[in-house]
Amino acid sequence: MKPIIVEPQFEKVAADVLIIGVPEHPENVDGWERLVENFSSRLPEWIKTGDVKTDFKKIVRLPALDGKGYARVFFIGLGAKQDLNEDRIRESFAAIGKELIASKATSAAVWLEPFTNDSLGHTDIAFLAGEGIGLGSYQFESYKTGSNEKDVRIETVQILTEQDSDEMKAAFEVGIIHAKAVNEARTLVNMPPNILTARKLAAHAHQLAETYGFEIHVLGKQEMEELGMGAILAVNQGSVEEPQLIVLKYTATEEWKEVIGLVGKGITYDTGGYSLKPKDGMVGMKGDMGGAAAVLGAMQIIGELRPARNVIAVIASTDNMISGEAFKPDDVITSLSGKTIEVLNTDAEGRLVLADAVTYAKQAGANYLIDVATLTGGVIVALGHDKTGALTNDETFFEEFLEASAETGEFVWRLPLTEKDKKRIRKSDMADLNNSPGRDGHMIFGGGFVGEFAENTPWIHLDIAGTSDAASAHELGPKGGTGVMVRTLATLVQRMEAEEE
Repeated sequence: MKPIIVEPQFEKVAADVLIIGVPEHPENVDGWERLVENFSSRLPEWIKTGDVKTDFKKIVRLPALDGKGYARVFFIGLGAKQDLNEDRIRESFAAIGKELIASKATSAAVWLEPFTNDSLGHTDIAFLAGEGIGLGSYQFESYKTGSNEKDVRIETVQILTEQDSDEMKAAFEVGIIHAKAVNEARTLVNMPPNILTARKLAAHAHQLAETYGFEIHVLGKQEMEELGMGAILAVNQGSVEEPQLIVLKYTATEEWKEVIGLVGKGITYDTGGYSLKPKDGMVGMKGDMGGAAAVLGAMQIIGELRPARNVIAVIASTDNMISGEAFKPDDVITSLSGKTIEVLNTDAEGRLVLADAVTYAKQAGANYLIDVATLTGGVIVALGHDKTGALTNDETFFEEFLEASAETGEFVWRLPLTEKDKKRIRKSDMADLNNSPGRDGHMIFGGGFVGEFAENTPWIHLDIAGTSDAASAHELGPKGGTGVMVRTLATLVQRMEAEEE
C-alpha cells in the first residue's frame, strides 16, 4: 500500500473512494466549508437528519456526483472529538480498511483533518491510518477451489493534508510496516498444520533473515541431542516431523550486550499427547504456534525499522503427537539447563519446549527475556478472550512493557506469582520440577514453570491463549489469527532503544 501526500483539494481527488471523518460538530473542522462546497451544499442537512451519521464507526456510503475523480464517498462517524484517542482512531481506520475491501476498492483518499484533536497531531493520525487500514484490510488466502476471483489489494492511499509531506509519508509507512508484520503473523497462525510444519516455520525465518540481514541458526534433532535439550526432544518423541530450534540474531551495536531475548512457543499442532485432548478441544490447535508467529512478526518490524538495540529471537518448534515412542505421564526428562522434570501431563508441553528455548536464549547472551505462548486454557477462564495474561520477576521491566502495550492498544493483565506457587512447581518426589501442579491457578503454574528457567534474568511471560485467535471478526480484523503482541514486542524494543540513547 503506497501513500501519496496531496493537498486537500477535493475537486482534484483521483481515487476509487474518498473517505471523510465526521465528528459530532464537523463545522468546527478546518476546511469543512470547502468540503461542503465541493461535495454538496446539502451535506449539513444530511448530518442533521441522520442520513450521514456522526456515531462512532458508523459508515455511510454515498455515490459521487458525475464529473468527480472518485466514484464513492465513505463518511465514517467519529463521535465526540474529545473522545478520540489512539485506540478509537486505529479502530476507525480498520473499519475503513474492511469497507474498502468489501467494496473492492484498490485506491482511496483520506482527509486527515477531522481525525486530529488537541492530543493527537497529523503525524500520529498518519501512523494510525496506515496501521488501521493495513490491519482492517487483511485477507487470508484460503485453499478453496472453483473461484477465479482474486483477493482485492489496496494499492494506493492519498493522504489529504497541508502538513509536511515527508513526515506524513514516513509516519504512514511505519504504520503499514506494523500492519504487514501483524498480518504475516496472522497468516502463519491460520495455516493448516499439515502445511505449516516446524521445518516450514524455519523456512519462513530463513526468508526474514535473508531479507533483513539477520544471523540465523536452526538446530535440528541431532544438534539438540548433542546439547542435551531433553525437554523439547521429549515433546517431539511421538512425531515424524523433525523439531527445530530457530534462532535469529539482530545485531545493532558493535558489542553484543543489553540483549533482549524474544522466545516463542512454536507447537505446530497439539493433540495433547497421551494426556489426549477431547475431539472438540483439538480443533484449532493449528494455532498453538501463535507465540512463534508473534516473535517472527516482531522481528519483521525490527528488521524494517532497525532500532539500536540487540535482539535474539528463539523459537522452539515441533508438534505434539502420539505414537509408540511418544513421551508419557510419569516420564522424567532432563532439560538443557540440567534441571530434571517429572512429566505429569503431556498436554502441558508448551512450557517444556519454552524451558529449553529460554535456557538457550540466556546462554546466547540475553539480558532480558520475554516468552510468548498460547500456553493455558486457564488464562481464558481467568481473563476471557480479549486480555493477554502476564507474569514477571522484574517490576521495572514490566512497567516498561506495559507502556508499550498501552501504546499499541494490546491489553495485558498481570497475575501474581508467589513463593507458594513456586513451591508447588518444585514439588516432586522424582525430579527438580513437575510440569503440572494442578488445574487451580493453571495459568500461573504454567508461566511460573517457565520462570524457573529464566531464574534471575529480568523476565516477562505472556500467555496469549485467549487473544491469539478470534472466533469472529473483531475491531481490527477478521476471524482467525490476530497477530497479537507483534506490535507490542517491537514497540518495547524501540522504547528500550530510546532509553539507552
